Amino acid sequence: MTLIKMSCIAVAVAGLAACGQKAETSADAAKPAPAADELVVKIGHAGPITGPAANYGKDSENGAQVAVDELNAEGISLGGKKVKFELVSEDDQADPKAATQVAQRLVDAQVAGVIGHVTSGATIPASKIYSDAGIPQISPSATSPSYTQQGYKTAFRVIADDAAQGQALGAFAVNELKAKKIAIIDDRTAYGQGLADEFEKAAKAGGAEIVKREFTNDKSTDFAAILTTLKALKPEVIFFGGMEAQSGPLTKQMKRLGLSAKLLSGDGTRTPDYLKLAGADAEGNYASTAGQPNDKMPGFTSFSEKYKAKFKQDVAVFSPYSYDAVRTLVAAMQKADSAEPAKYLPALSQVEFAGVTGPVKFDAKGDRLNPTVTIYQVKNGQWEVAKVLGGGAAPAGNASAAQ
Repeated sequence: MTLIKMSCIAVAVAGLAACGQKAETSADAAKPAPAADELVVKIGHAGPITGPAANYGKDSENGAQVAVDELNAEGISLGGKKVKFELVSEDDQADPKAATQVAQRLVDAQVAGVIGHVTSGATIPASKIYSDAGIPQISPSATSPSYTQQGYKTAFRVIADDAAQGQALGAFAVNELKAKKIAIIDDRTAYGQGLADEFEKAAKAGGAEIVKREFTNDKSTDFAAILTTLKALKPEVIFFGGMEAQSGPLTKQMKRLGLSAKLLSGDGTRTPDYLKLAGADAEGNYASTAGQPNDKMPGFTSFSEKYKAKFKQDVAVFSPYSYDAVRTLVAAMQKADSAEPAKYLPALSQVEFAGVTGPVKFDAKGDRLNPTVTIYQVKNGQWEVAKVLGGGAAPAGNASAAQ
């Protein structure tokens, strides 16, 4: 959109713009001015809206928008003024450098809080910028433990971290799949490598042998060399830390090379797109989600209906969490009766919210208390629940800890 530059002309008529101000755009003119007793509160959202991880970012953005629309319909008031919430969304392309630029733009836009980022690799570098600005940030999906281990008082998440998820996956591999020989591949991202690290610790603690650990990157789709090496070692399970854009082709190549090992992966693989990419070769493989199964979430049915009515598509993965992140943020604002970050941040660390995904409450680091991890298996081309590990991850070597 082109801004019209105006000359400075002294006009002795009240109500005209002062010299040097830019002209009102057509979009500005169309936007109604807020009433004197209305408070506009901007909530930022950051995630990959373009690129290989765009389906995650868009799903997260959609979930946040459902919450914003709902809040506006409810007529929330803060400090005696009716609030109009606006979602300001930015595309970080799941890129750490772009994420810091996005974070600064949201700070400059004076958002009251941020939902995001979606990937750990983007969330971690952006978190310092929000911390420096004193703006609360709730990630719906970043699972790297490093995010909340930095000590930033502004950093929160509403999903289990990789320590919980990795331990649950390791326990499942050893106790449920009875795997003695395991190979590990990760994509060297903060998410993929972090999840693989936690899985390796848990699998070793449970008595499994890690016969080989390999790495790739989050752009590669050719795994022939890695898989040829692994085939000779005869692993019973291959664990992959990364997203479905890689685990889909990896699965097909495992089948083509005749590997009998089951693929076990995290929430980057437990998606509808993985099923499309891997096709029939996905059958029997496993992946986790850092949360409860949809049908066990207390508010999922209602949320799903709203989501589908608005976007004409099904919930993917993270939208229930981004919805809860927005609602939790606003619950803290209501508790403090203010949308000013400095005033409601203390309330956020103490807030308890009955969310779509279950009770939301944070520990001292900003992690969600008592998270749940669910393991799924592909059966007849669909993800089906194999095991639910509740109240935090079950320790490796103790399957009875699973709830």
